[in-house]
Amino acid sequence: MTTNSEWQARKEKAMARGQGNLAPVYIERAENAELWDVEGNRYIDFGSGIAVTNTGHSNPKVKAAAIEQIEKFSHTCVMVTPYDSAVQLAEQLNELAPGNTPKKTIFVTTGAEAVENCVKIARAHTGRRGLIAFNGGFHGRTNMTMALTGKVAPYKSKFGPFPAEIYHAPFPNEYHGISVEDSLKALELLFKVEIEASDVAAIIVEPIQGEGGFYVAPPEFMQAIRALCDKHGIVMIADEIQTGFGRTGKFFCSEYSDVEPDLMTTAKGIAGGFPLAAVVGKAEIMDAPLPGGLGGTYGGSPVGCAAALAVIEVMKEENLVQRANQIGDQFIENMKNLQQQYPDRIGDVRNRGAMIAIELVQNGNADEPDADLCKALVGAAMERGLVLLSCGLYGNVIRFLPPLTISDEIIEEGLGIIAECFEELVAMHQAA
Repeated sequence: MTTNSEWQARKEKAMARGQGNLAPVYIERAENAELWDVEGNRYIDFGSGIAVTNTGHSNPKVKAAAIEQIEKFSHTCVMVTPYDSAVQLAEQLNELAPGNTPKKTIFVTTGAEAVENCVKIARAHTGRRGLIAFNGGFHGRTNMTMALTGKVAPYKSKFGPFPAEIYHAPFPNEYHGISVEDSLKALELLFKVEIEASDVAAIIVEPIQGEGGFYVAPPEFMQAIRALCDKHGIVMIADEIQTGFGRTGKFFCSEYSDVEPDLMTTAKGIAGGFPLAAVVGKAEIMDAPLPGGLGGTYGGSPVGCAAALAVIEVMKEENLVQRANQIGDQFIENMKNLQQQYPDRIGDVRNRGAMIAIELVQNGNADEPDADLCKALVGAAMERGLVLLSCGLYGNVIRFLPPLTISDEIIEEGLGIIAECFEELVAMHQAA
């Protein structure tokens, strides 16, 4: 048997250090919300591969759909000789997307590609150049999407220069004292001192910031952005890569604000672990690029499309959108209780459905982020068999993204591990 440490040594020799890994744990098999490594150790997964396996690891229906497709063919390129699964999936996404305006879809392979194509579509539709994103936002790791991302380390460090004509504004954040009014005033100021509104092609916004710290965009903010875009002829892009496919207790998070984006990105949970991403948008805007202007060799993989159709079927049959809210309630009740025990260390607890976070601070002060405690908690949990992910501008937010198929019993087991780790870590800090 090759051990985790042996695989890690081989990985460090064979793979670039820039593609790091959270823990030296090498997974051999996975089922629903549980993982087993090459040494036979079991882990509870509160990360879902970063919000990908919403329907659980190795979901039987998704697995069967992928196998059935592989037995037929694995690739022909949807731009050369297409297949019915891509058309069916586009039809379903057009139907599921928020709003009543007729929609169209394109398929790509990654979330970053989806964002890049939104930029292309918006510029083709408007004939304009400028793009506005928000501080703390994350939109990908390509050159364009890094430029849109509002967080330097580790995503942008050493990688510039970036494309021009990209501007950032503050994202509303009640916990850190940034109001909706503050954000909107900053946008209006941008129009005065950086770029005219008539020269802006698109504003891109996450309904909940992912890597930025799971901060929820208030409905009135999303509605104000929609109104601002309507006023100035700007394309509104909702980045639903992490918030989509039932994660937040709605199929897409934009539904909470009753807003219809012009364009919407989706990826991660769309295909249950198979690489697939899409842009869904208003048909008139989606058709702005000329034929051949959009696409990619692997975009709309037949295996990914088959898996995605099964994902949608599973979500409907098992009521996973509603299940996300139940999961969120269970986590929030537990985390609020933990916050009462450690009010000086857990500054904030927040969620939308099963997109849940706690923000770790010192002395109960939002302006004193505790990245060390966050890192220690992730490490201690892993040692006890629980996968946790961190995020946030200051690296002090624990984000919970369990599969929507997870059982209450496994949730409680994982939450118990967190409580144990917290008690141990706080005791160590006090002793020091």
